[in-house]
Amino acid sequence: MPLRDFGDRFIFDDPKYETLAAEGAAKYRLGTPFNHMAFDNFLPLDVAEAMLAEFPKAQDIEWHNYNRPAEQKLVCVDESKFGPVTRSMLYQFNSAPFLRFLEKVTGIDNMIPDPTMRGGGLHQTPKGGLLKLHADFNKHDANFLDRRINVIFYMNKDWKEEYGGSLELWDQEVTKCEVKILPVFNRLAIFSPTSKTFHGHPDPLTCPDGDSRKSLALFYYTNGRPANETNQSHTTIFAERPHERIGGMRWRVSQDYMPPVLFRVMRRFRERHLANTIQKRG
Repeated sequence: MPLRDFGDRFIFDDPKYETLAAEGAAKYRLGTPFNHMAFDNFLPLDVAEAMLAEFPKAQDIEWHNYNRPAEQKLVCVDESKFGPVTRSMLYQFNSAPFLRFLEKVTGIDNMIPDPTMRGGGLHQTPKGGLLKLHADFNKHDANFLDRRINVIFYMNKDWKEEYGGSLELWDQEVTKCEVKILPVFNRLAIFSPTSKTFHGHPDPLTCPDGDSRKSLALFYYTNGRPANETNQSHTTIFAERPHERIGGMRWRVSQDYMPPVLFRVMRRFRERHLANTIQKRG
């Protein structure tokens, strides 16, 4: 879809999204093991097709390469590297109409988008890649708002269940997977992250060579969170499944609650270390 054909299309002004939100609200709040919802055929087909057509291949742009036992994937948060339709949709996903949609589905008011896409952006996982079970960091390390909603838009045509890559939602004790969401084309998944919402796609992908699991991930925040959820800062908490070892040793990262300054320092240290490791390998 040429950009000139997209500029005046405000996707989330369509009344269909009010209907979708109303229909999804009850299902979302009754979701187990934690609040979640998946919407199929979420965007107009031509828009979803255009986003897939311009999704950059591994060699097309500079990706942030996560390559460690707990996560193996490519990530890009530089919107100047996005195609024109994807970039326009990014702005619409951060718009007031989409925030109203999220608020109606989730019941969480005063939602705040993150144009910097901290931890989000375009994600691409090639054959053999994975993302071990984890609970997400709970505060934005720049503005220190509370992370409340994860939104993932999938762009995987003809994706088969045997390829793996389903978003797995596990119970709080990490003893069993209760829900699997297949990352199929034009599906939007939403869930409410807390320190106990363990999720991921923990087994290596078996898709064909040259194929990959493609998505756009966006996170939304509020100023404060419910009293029954921990408000102490923690980084991403990785957890092992029963009888699993990550990186050759038995471990489950504890919830590292820390002061805001230390939280920021730890995140930046981890990123510098990862960048240096990748550079040395190169």
